[in-house]
Amino acid sequence: MIVGRLAPSPTGSLHLGNARTFLWAWLSARARGGRVLLRIEDLDTPRVKPGAVEAIEEDLRWIGLDWDGPVEIQSRRRARYAMDFERLSPSLYPCGCTRADLAAAASAPNEGDSELRYPGTCRDRAPDRVVAWRLKVPPGPVAFEDRLTGRHEIDVAATVGDFVVAKAPDQPAYQFAVVADDIAQGVTEVVRGDDLISSTARQVLVYRALGATPPEYGHAPLVVGPDGKRLAKRHGDSRIAALRRSGVPAERVVAALALWSGLPPLGRPADLIPHWDWAKLSRRRVVLTPQLLAEI
Repeated sequence: MIVGRLAPSPTGSLHLGNARTFLWAWLSARARGGRVLLRIEDLDTPRVKPGAVEAIEEDLRWIGLDWDGPVEIQSRRRARYAMDFERLSPSLYPCGCTRADLAAAASAPNEGDSELRYPGTCRDRAPDRVVAWRLKVPPGPVAFEDRLTGRHEIDVAATVGDFVVAKAPDQPAYQFAVVADDIAQGVTEVVRGDDLISSTARQVLVYRALGATPPEYGHAPLVVGPDGKRLAKRHGDSRIAALRRSGVPAERVVAALALWSGLPPLGRPADLIPHWDWAKLSRRRVVLTPQLLAEI
């Protein structure tokens, strides 16, 4: 059975860009009779906003997206992460380098990526301190298929090098946590924003190190502001809650998300299921201008 998931972070309100990607994930699973899970990715504790989890659930229900089973909360799974860390440990090594150390070593940020390439400083030595645990990345490209854009080949060793997977056994980094979660939940398909394509190659390596099969991937083009950047308050209030409070019907919001996706502008997600087809989806990012926002 197809198992998809919605995986919001409770660090802010759900906006139109999040909602469009979640609509794609929901439709892709439901159109094939699959299950949809809801997982709250709250490991970035300092950025978690009080009440954000409840607000996300309310927003999803309002636009007509449901899920199967109980909501999974990442921060409640730390004991499981520690167990998965042990399984991954043969492919890991401790690292004592801080970000400042890397910057001092004159590594420049990769083009389009703020992450510094790790030069392998601690790969063959025992550091005096353990700042993080890194995955030993093999040389050469990592290939995977995307349901929207086809085959990708990303050389992780050349772009980011051995990357961090945990600060401690029960404190996983994003790249490790999402893989561990998806394996545990039996996720077979991951639909998310195209800003995470580079992360996919890293996660494929984590799957391999754990002896697991990666899911199918589909990366949705983002909804961005006129400046080409992620949606923010400067682009207008695109929060689902704000649209609801202003009296915009949920059907109009869903119809807009569908239209931006290349689907018929129908107002209920369930009505879009017969029209879902990855081959017919828009491959362009949506630029949310003030005029486009006002037309919803």
